[in-house]
Parts: sequence; C-alpha cells; structure tokens
Amino acid sequence: MPTEAHDLRHHGDAEVRDDGSALVDLAVNVRADTPPAWLRERIAESLTGLAAYPDGRAARAAVAARHGLPAERVLLTAGAAEAFVLLARALKVRQPVVVHPQFTEPEAALRDAGHTVDRVLLREEDGFRLDPSAVPEDADLVVIGNPTNPTSVLHPAATIARLARPGRTLVVDEAFMDAVPGEREALAGRTDVPGLVVLRSLTKTWGLAGLRIGYVLAAPETIADLERAQPLWPVSTPALAAAQACVSPRALAEAAHAAHRIAADRAHLVAGLEEFATDGLRVAGPAEGSFVLVRLPRATAVRRHLRDLGFAVRRGDTFPGLGEEWLRLAVRDRATVNSFLQALDRAVTLTGG
Repeated sequence: MPTEAHDLRHHGDAEVRDDGSALVDLAVNVRADTPPAWLRERIAESLTGLAAYPDGRAARAAVAARHGLPAERVLLTAGAAEAFVLLARALKVRQPVVVHPQFTEPEAALRDAGHTVDRVLLREEDGFRLDPSAVPEDADLVVIGNPTNPTSVLHPAATIARLARPGRTLVVDEAFMDAVPGEREALAGRTDVPGLVVLRSLTKTWGLAGLRIGYVLAAPETIADLERAQPLWPVSTPALAAAQACVSPRALAEAAHAAHRIAADRAHLVAGLEEFATDGLRVAGPAEGSFVLVRLPRATAVRRHLRDLGFAVRRGDTFPGLGEEWLRLAVRDRATVNSFLQALDRAVTLTGG
C-alpha cells in the first residue's frame, strides 16, 4: 500500500475556511455565480414537503431520461463523494487501481474499506495523458477522472474505453464534464462498454456543494449492489428537487452556455499565466476543465503571498504524482482573473521570481 506521503483528505475548501473565508476563492472548483435564482426558488419550494420522507423516483427518472437510460441504471447519491464510498464498500474488489494525479477521495475511500490500492501515475512530460497499457491487466477496478481534477486533461472517450475488460469495473469520474462544451468525450449514457460506471456531480456547475447531490450511471446489477450499501433515504428532498431541476431542458441549455463562457474565461486565464513563463511558470494542458494546473518555482511561498494579497489557490502537493511546485487555479470571470494576475505578479516578485 502506498505510504501517506500525500494528504488524500485535503480538499480545496480547506483554503477558504476560518481565516481564509474572506479571500477571493480560486481554490474550490465550484462556479462562483451559482446557484441561479430560479434554482434557489425550486429548492425553496421543496421545503414545504420536508415532513414526508424523500421520494427519489421522479428525480431518478429525470436523470435517466437526460442520459437516455432506463431508471434502473441510475442511482442518486449525496454527492459524487458518497458514490466512491459505496463503490469501495459494495463491490468485491481484489486489485483496485487509481490513475493519478486525480481527485483523491476514490483512493481514500478504497483504503478506508480495507483495500490495498495500486497507483498509475501519469507523467508531466506526457501531458498527463492516459496510456491504457500502463494499467495492470489484473486490475479489477480502475478509477480515472475525465476531465481530470487537478490536471484539467480531457482524455478521449475511446482511450478510456480501451481500459474496459471482462471482469473489470471501470469507474469514470465525470464530475466536471458538463463544463466541457458539448460534453465531448463523455461516456455517460453509454451501455456498450463492459463494466462501465460513470459518476456525475451536480454541485460544481450549479454551486450546490452544500446540498450534496450527484449520481451514478451503471449496469442495473451494479446499481443494485450500490443501492443496498446506501442508508435509507440518503438524498434529501431539497437535493432531489435540485437534481430534477438541473436535468431539465432549461438547465441543460444554461449549463451548455456556461460551458462556453468557462472556456472563454479559461483561455483568458491561461493567456495571462503564460506571461509568467520567464518566471518559470508552466501551465499543464491543454486545459479543458473549469480549472488549470500550473507549475512554478517556490509555489508554496507564492501561495502564502497570494493569501496575504487576498487570494486563495489550491496547493497541488496533496495529489499523488505532484509535488510542492504545483498549484490548481479555478477559472473565474475576467475581472477576477485580472485582479488575480496582478496579485500573482506581486507574489512572484515577493518570492524573488
């Protein structure tokens, strides 16, 4: 089992708790202008039904319809993080492999469930691109993100599908896929890939991290195994209302528009970051998610100076495969980015860059 060189339970929200609550947040990968008023209203309307136990049938059917699947291929969860715990506890796994760098909660959940986890580390010199041949043939559970947090790499769907094998569960975390214009390279809705399990989150695009809502798409027998591992009524009535609202035609159109805006804002951020190339800063990429990963000298000191200047960014050294020279930056609107770039210039100067 890998050593505890990385804090797998450190997440971006730690940067903006307590003394960081007043900072401009580029540490958490949740859209800053959400949830919209119409969604808040839908959630508020659900509060009149809190006396009854949650009934997830309508939301489950709505999610299924959004992906063109039968309802028995859908499981609603208290955020995508709960799904990782269910997978770790419910599936009979002997040789789990997690492809890193990526969201660390899948490995943490597997470890907590008593599994020995092998890692496949994607390399910076390869652009953190997936090489399916690097995954051991005997792996019976493989976990990968797409687009991957924190690298922002979007792997081709065909490349990920090459990981599928008889007797293997292939878990693809698509929590940020709706931030990709057209959701190109998505595997959600596919039923022709054996052992495929796709996880989706509704908290990132819609700013619902405090509500906890996500879902799993998989074969009916896998869904049944995961559902048996869930407690009764795991998803609250307000979260179910949000799920149903967020897969409506209106919401999908709004999310598609937001994805294009994020792409434009990301391009603006990357262009500004590239001005720091002479200071040794390098942007991993091409970035395709709602965040970018950067490598720069003295990143720890730069992050500390950025906090003093009013900005929180995500440290990268808690991700296996990355070290202290890495930072993850959430994409924000152009005005916020411009202010951040000015602060970054000052922070780099203060560290002697």
